Amino acid sequence: MTGRGGAAPRGILVVAAAALLGGCAAPPPVAAAGCPEGARAATVLEAYFGRSGPAEAPRVSEAAFARFLAEEVTPRFPEGLTVLDGLGHWRSPATGRIARERSKVLVLVLPETDEAAARARLAPATAAYGQRFRQESVLVVTRTACASF
Repeated sequence: MTGRGGAAPRGILVVAAAALLGGCAAPPPVAAAGCPEGARAATVLEAYFGRSGPAEAPRVSEAAFARFLAEEVTPRFPEGLTVLDGLGHWRSPATGRIARERSKVLVLVLPETDEAAARARLAPATAAYGQRFRQESVLVVTRTACASF
């Protein structure tokens, strides 16, 4: 170690600062960095479409949902999609009451990893659903995952 103002203490400070700043760097997305061989990062979108509407609106039938899917969703996501039947519970913000509602769950696994871009692709379809079937909202869940086909 050298005396006051020597090079050794300054060198230690530089190394320590570099180590600390390196820890501040944003880590890569987990899926992108940790996908196993043969898999790649993808964005998964899940959209939950309620099938009950206001009292004056009819329930969304299988045929009506199939038309919506063919007109609004499939043209936006021709690469593929999955639809599952669901049964959910939710609390109405207007009344505070808990309601049970049948739903359709749309699952999309997209090659793009920009979650905002993926949500933007889906947004016109969820807006159309709300207008067509008088729904308050459509729940959309977005996450990054590893996918392989």
